[in-house]
Amino acid sequence: MSGHSKWATIKHKKGAADKARAKVFNKIARQLEVAAREGGGDPSTNASLRTVILKAKAAQMTNDAIDRAVKRGAGVTDGGTYESITYEGYAPGGVAMLVDVLTDNRNRSGGDVRNIFAKLGGALAEPGAVGWQFSRRGVLLVQGGDEDTVMMAALEAGADDVANDGDGMWRLTCDPAHVFDVRDALQSAGLEVASAESTMVSSMTVEVTDADDARKILRIIDALEDNDDVQDVYSNFDISEELMEAVGE
Repeated sequence: MSGHSKWATIKHKKGAADKARAKVFNKIARQLEVAAREGGGDPSTNASLRTVILKAKAAQMTNDAIDRAVKRGAGVTDGGTYESITYEGYAPGGVAMLVDVLTDNRNRSGGDVRNIFAKLGGALAEPGAVGWQFSRRGVLLVQGGDEDTVMMAALEAGADDVANDGDGMWRLTCDPAHVFDVRDALQSAGLEVASAESTMVSSMTVEVTDADDARKILRIIDALEDNDDVQDVYSNFDISEELMEAVGE
């Protein structure tokens, strides 16, 4: 499984995601604006907007905040003009990374991303260098529940893979269009869904066993995610649960 998902799991357990909720809301607001600008403000006819609204609600963003962002994007109220860019890079140990950005200043964002990689031991790559190995999938993390209950609810709802992620956590994958249907089915079965998202999953994994490399990789992810323009960071590293817990302290 993706090491980034493991890191997200650890942060969920520690409550770190709650501390960064305002920053998450700001990033989702940008995504809502862009989706509404490109496909209109009606989620019934704009699948991309509908997906982002579901993501916003899953993050517990208020309906008023969602509505304001959609209106800005649809031109009902004044809003910014954002450009979507994907950067590709390498972290220590040959780990591949994709960085999705929404920005109103390409030069600023490009410089920020480049500096983060350079300062923390990574490097930007040419377009296409790592992107070919990633594809969009729905990924859900379920806390608790026995294997039979999770398996039955997930597969009946359209999930195509269920894996034990250790420490009582299950990782499910599905078609990205069905991620929120699967989430609703799991919740209806009484299961706790820690996260549900449409994300990019690599067809290859790089096993990281060196603690120093692991720390550098996680520092790069944290620095990128802390940047206001960066929306998502995807990676293909795999770190053992023990090493991940050790470096995540």
